[in-house]
Amino acid sequence: MKATGIVRRIDDLGRIVIPKEIRRTLRIRESDPLEIYTDREGQVILKKYSPIGEMTTFAKQYAESLAQVSGHTALISDRDQFIATAGGGKAYLGKEVGRQLEERMNNRETGVCSQGDRNFFQVCDEVEGEYQHLAFTPIICEGDVIGSVILLENDHKGKMSEVEYKLIMSAAGFLGRQMEQ
Repeated sequence: MKATGIVRRIDDLGRIVIPKEIRRTLRIRESDPLEIYTDREGQVILKKYSPIGEMTTFAKQYAESLAQVSGHTALISDRDQFIATAGGGKAYLGKEVGRQLEERMNNRETGVCSQGDRNFFQVCDEVEGEYQHLAFTPIICEGDVIGSVILLENDHKGKMSEVEYKLIMSAAGFLGRQMEQ
């Protein structure tokens, strides 16, 4: 475990404040759920909880279906990282979502765009985007954004259309409903 040199006291209600530096580094936002564990040595471990992360196997299968049906690269993320990829997006798997994608998820934006458009963006800051076209939408469960569904295309000639838009909307709606059950 990595020592931070920061010491905090538990208040009379049993609360402890996680330092801002740690929250920023781990991308923990107000109202984010955390799992609490203890280990054999008596340490308390806090882990950021990803509801869609529990569905990783299912998300992978869904991404594969999306990629197969659409012919595009399919990505599924939770709020922090890409948890499933298919159709050529292996470089994204396990990487953090980019700040621009995170912002669009927080704003519940959805759309289709092409490189050169004003609203075009990189979905991941760690992976150099080699795509020309992008379709994206957040996954919403019980009113909260829990992730996103993305299609990427590198073909300079083709553009994404209403079909891709409806595919990602359908996928996000289905994944969100699965989480509610």
